[in-house]
Parts: sequence; structure tokens; C-alpha cells
Amino acid sequence: MGHGDMRLYKIGELARLSEVSPRTIDYYTKLGLIEPESRSETNYRLYSDETLARLKRIEHMKREKYTLEEIKASLSRINKVSRDEIVTDKLTSLQLLLNQLEKEAKEVGPLLEKLKPSQMKNLHKMLTPPAAACIEALLLLLGKGPLS
Repeated sequence: MGHGDMRLYKIGELARLSEVSPRTIDYYTKLGLIEPESRSETNYRLYSDETLARLKRIEHMKREKYTLEEIKASLSRINKVSRDEIVTDKLTSLQLLLNQLEKEAKEVGPLLEKLKPSQMKNLHKMLTPPAAACIEALLLLLGKGPLS
């Protein structure tokens, strides 16, 4: 079904393509996480490719243990920056990555504090420059000196 040059999907097609149940799509629509693009003459809700991409992002964030409230807040912040799906997709990925780094930094911080200077030097040799830079930044934030 077309809408200009935009592809529109009924809920069943959207469910199949996104591998999410129609019931979940209904629920996300009620919560305002997604919204139909328009309605058909027979009053079916019609969803766009943007909604399909958004659904995939929602499911990815759920797998990363975000609550639906956190997802909704995050997506609305990202949508204020840009309505472009490619941009919002990249921003979502970066946000997930930053949150993962933050979580890992909190776990690694106490371990790094216990390392002896010789162990720090060995660790530094094993790391890629970006990883070393991240750890040095973490150590500075924790009030410790540089790695080398």
C-alpha cells in the first residue's frame, strides 16, 4: 500500500517485518512509543518504514534492559535532535554504547585501583590506543594518575 512514495504497512505486515506481535504493536501505540502514519479507508492503522525502524530500535533497547519509560524518554530526546531515521538510529546506537561503557567503567574502576604499577604497565601494552585513552580518562575521573 503506497502513500505517495512512502510504503505503508497494516499492523499484521508490520508485526511480521519487525518480528514483534500485533498485540505488542497495539501496546506500543497506546503508550505513544509508535504512532500510525495514517488510516486506510477501512480504518486500518497504517504504519511507515520509519515506524518499522523505530520498532527495531525499541526491541534492541529492551534487550539492553531498558524499561519502556526509559525508551520513550530516550526516543523523544533523540527525535528533538532529528527526525531523520539514519541520524536517530546512529544516536540511539551511540547512547546504548555510552551506557554500556559507563556500566563497565563502574565495574572496572575498583579493579584498576588495586593494580600495582608494574601490572599497569603490562595492561597498557596490551591495550589499543583508544582503549588506553578511555581507561586513562576513567583513572583521571577516579582521581588516579595516568597508566604509563
